[in-house]
Amino acid sequence: MNFSMWRRALQIIPRIDKEEWDKLDLISRWLIATRAAVMVITVLSAAFAGIFAIRAGAFNFWRWLLVLIGLYLAHGTNNLLNDYTDYVRGVDVDNYYRAQYGPQPLLHGLMSKKELLTYAGVTGALAAACGIALGFMRGEWTWLLIGLGVLFVLFYTYPLKYIALGELTVFVVWGPLMVAGGYYVITGLPWDWTIVLASLPHAVGTTSVLFGKHIDKLQQDKERKIHTLPVVLGETAARWTMIAMLALAYLLVIYLIWTRFFTPVLLLTLLAIPTLVEIWPILSNPKPAEKPEDFPDVWPNYYVAAAFHHTRRFGGLFLLAVVLDTVIRMIWPAFWS
Repeated sequence: MNFSMWRRALQIIPRIDKEEWDKLDLISRWLIATRAAVMVITVLSAAFAGIFAIRAGAFNFWRWLLVLIGLYLAHGTNNLLNDYTDYVRGVDVDNYYRAQYGPQPLLHGLMSKKELLTYAGVTGALAAACGIALGFMRGEWTWLLIGLGVLFVLFYTYPLKYIALGELTVFVVWGPLMVAGGYYVITGLPWDWTIVLASLPHAVGTTSVLFGKHIDKLQQDKERKIHTLPVVLGETAARWTMIAMLALAYLLVIYLIWTRFFTPVLLLTLLAIPTLVEIWPILSNPKPAEKPEDFPDVWPNYYVAAAFHHTRRFGGLFLLAVVLDTVIRMIWPAFWS
């Protein structure tokens, strides 16, 4: 067991060659192949679902655990199928963006197509088992939520990403579907649209990261006729749309405080504004042709790196504030009532 690689693969997408790959244990390979470092966003979605369930006094640990594991494995399945689809469609050739910032298992010869599909099959089957168990436990609309999840896992890469629906899909999945849907499954309570609204700051942050990635590879996607939303909008409009999305996260928090869904403790998220100011020069200008001298060693990630830097800060503060908000409401129910 290579615990140091497990930790590394959970923190970054490590660059690795075939010789190193062959020496790794199965779990290390799975973590790298599924790009486990980016799946923290799914863990956060499950965490928010659980926290809102605790706040409602209807938390069920076992259902929450199945939601967490099922969503995590479903995300991993999607990443594997994403790489497989792009490879067989010839997208990742010619030093495509995806192949520059981390290993593409098929393109870099780390795995065969059969091996990757085996990983995806096992991972997907385990995710499905969690979903089916929750379906029988919870029933009702749970089956619809599971069905939607399966559709997004199978069809995000193609055709949704190709017809400018990939960004909307991510927004819906990592906010309303995972958080509000998870809350519904965990609690056994009726569908709650206020939880949908409360999930949106996290959904906006997650979508901004994908949006930044799609701006970074806009020209390559355009050449390959992959019509992501930034390709449709053009770089300038896409950059300003991304700025608007980041600002929207703060406006949503303020609105949720104003409507008394959250207590003023959520104003903690405003401490992320200096990070937004820090990345402003990046977002408000075209991407340079080459890596700037003082830029971190994450090139060609540029706009996505900026978005991730902000989202990590905002998301961490949002999570802390939601936890504090829940604790306050539990020990002092009359506060902000």
